[in-house]
Amino acid sequence: MHVDHLQLTDFRNYRQAEVDLARGPNLFVGRNGQGKTNLVESIAYLSTLGSHRVPTDAALVRQGCDAAIVRARLAHEDRSILAEVQINRTGSNRAQINRAPIKARELPRYCTSVLFAPEDLALVRGEPSGRRRMLDELLVQIAPRMQGVIADYDRTLRQRNTLLKSARATGAKSGSLATLDVWDERLVAFGSEIIAARDHLTRRLAPFVAEAYATVAGERHQAAITGVLSVRGGDPEDAAATDPVLGTPDEPVSVPAAAEAFRGALERRRRDELDRGLTLAGPHRDDVLFTLNGLPARGYASHGESWSFALAIQLASASILRAESTLGDPIIILDDVFAELDESRRERLGNAVADYEQVLITAAVFGDVPAQLAAHTVRIEAGAIVTDETDAATASSPATSGAAAPATPEADA
Repeated sequence: MHVDHLQLTDFRNYRQAEVDLARGPNLFVGRNGQGKTNLVESIAYLSTLGSHRVPTDAALVRQGCDAAIVRARLAHEDRSILAEVQINRTGSNRAQINRAPIKARELPRYCTSVLFAPEDLALVRGEPSGRRRMLDELLVQIAPRMQGVIADYDRTLRQRNTLLKSARATGAKSGSLATLDVWDERLVAFGSEIIAARDHLTRRLAPFVAEAYATVAGERHQAAITGVLSVRGGDPEDAAATDPVLGTPDEPVSVPAAAEAFRGALERRRRDELDRGLTLAGPHRDDVLFTLNGLPARGYASHGESWSFALAIQLASASILRAESTLGDPIIILDDVFAELDESRRERLGNAVADYEQVLITAAVFGDVPAQLAAHTVRIEAGAIVTDETDAATASSPATSGAAAPATPEADA
């Protein structure tokens, strides 16, 4: 699939912006701080319902405004649809498909994307929360119904944690413990489905990651990924855990098996949870272990190897979506990635994504981008989209057709 046309209203630093996009590569080039990343971030939002840069939606709304609107015309084979989302600073977001209202969480059914950004280095070197989020965003694009399951789990987890804190404060009275058993079953019901789905996805990703690492790095290393389950006794979120890298069993994890392990973990850790007022087992404390030649990449990989691993994870995600999504190829977004790579890695990454239906690239320096990805170039100057040479003189005016508001602190760096 691909985006034919993008229109933004009060999104990040843009008061109004419109741009036509081509199939194949599209390059947004301009100095830092002009809003290049904001353009591609808006497209990624349609498929992930979140930003790769900030944890909440409020930062996506232009300063002084109550809501932002992202409107994109999407094309797949002989179909064309208009996808719209209104991102509200407060309250629930709204969405439409072909002007008909839908639930915002259903948007990933209509748009898939994979975004590469400098922040991806944190997938390898950062905390488990980033790796969990990566898996969940990919899960939702493959099976959009998982958005609801994850939301239900998060809501149940918050309520259970509130009860644990209350039980700790009151000395764990019997009434509180009886109510806790009810929340345990709800937590297990939603959590076991997430555990099984993540395990299945991790196993499918593994061979693609190994292949993609070799493609990006240009050499063969044993790049592998393994799920780490807190319900099996390890706890990646606890630095004092006795076995923080306990992986998944050789056999795939089924929902019933995950539920049984989850119940057992909650029973074993009940006293610790009451003491701390916190749920200490479940998918919210799981991780994914990345290894290179048998050693954890987080502690042993060099900067270049870590970059190659991060790129391999996203290339593997794109391969999964290409193979399994009914929407065909995902939109590939390369946000200021080439500046971080040496020339050989630039060429190999360019070759790896060149045959996807649409590739969106941002760059501050035109020469950083391989020639095969610069076929359709859109310049950003003074915070405005410049479509041709005559536009350059008036680019700084918000009234210009297709222009955006001048850059603000919300613009990309």
